[in-house]
Amino acid sequence: MRNRPAVAGIVIFILLVLFAVIGPLFQKYDHIELDFLALSDAPNADHWFGTNNSGNDLYAMVVVGLQRSMMIAVGVSVGTTVISALVGAAAAYFGGWFEKTALAVIHFLMAVPTFLIIAMISNDSGGDWRVITIVLILTNWFIAARTIWTLSLSIREREYIQAARYMGVSGFRIVLRHMIPNIGSLLVINFTLGVVSAVMLETGLSFLGFGVKLPDVSLGSLIGTGSGIITSAPWMFFFPAGALTLLTVSMALVADGLRDALDPTSAAGGRA
Repeated sequence: MRNRPAVAGIVIFILLVLFAVIGPLFQKYDHIELDFLALSDAPNADHWFGTNNSGNDLYAMVVVGLQRSMMIAVGVSVGTTVISALVGAAAAYFGGWFEKTALAVIHFLMAVPTFLIIAMISNDSGGDWRVITIVLILTNWFIAARTIWTLSLSIREREYIQAARYMGVSGFRIVLRHMIPNIGSLLVINFTLGVVSAVMLETGLSFLGFGVKLPDVSLGSLIGTGSGIITSAPWMFFFPAGALTLLTVSMALVADGLRDALDPTSAAGGRA
């Protein structure tokens, strides 16, 4: 709370969540409803964010797009954090063939052009946001897993881990109850940064036409549509781009504040 940028980030993120949850209560039109009397209208009293070339209300589309982007981002970040924590900590503790196999899979996935795989699978799925979420989880857990494995190697040799082992505690319980909680600060930071990374990945996919597709929308697909008509209808670009910027900046500020608060080596945390 003494980190003012982090507090500002929390406030912005909470406001975005409220906008995504409460926003539909104030919209006059559905995001797929067409108003043929208001084609590519600028923001006005009837359409607060204006309309697109087909007459869709941009306010409703931004609300739905923010919902989709946040659901994808949080789902991907939770999934990658859980998988990377389990695989990384277990590989460090058990060692042997399990560690060699896990590291071999991680290094193989790091060498694979994952963006192309994500684009092909998401394109074949018809832009289903659930499929995109699962694919992003399966192709983004390994980098964090390798970092957690490196950190867990030193934790494996700590006295409390040795004591638990001599007392007959099972290896799986040691990983869950003793190793993972002691890297909790890293996992929290990875989660918040993962939200930013997932938002940018989903935005890039949707911008290129490989992500969420109509009738569903996301901030990335709205930005992709608006970028082509930014000179004639700038509101089509700036409203979804503004929501995306606020989302990524707020989570980046929160992650920076959490790092300062949880990392004992952080100089900023010491100043606070």
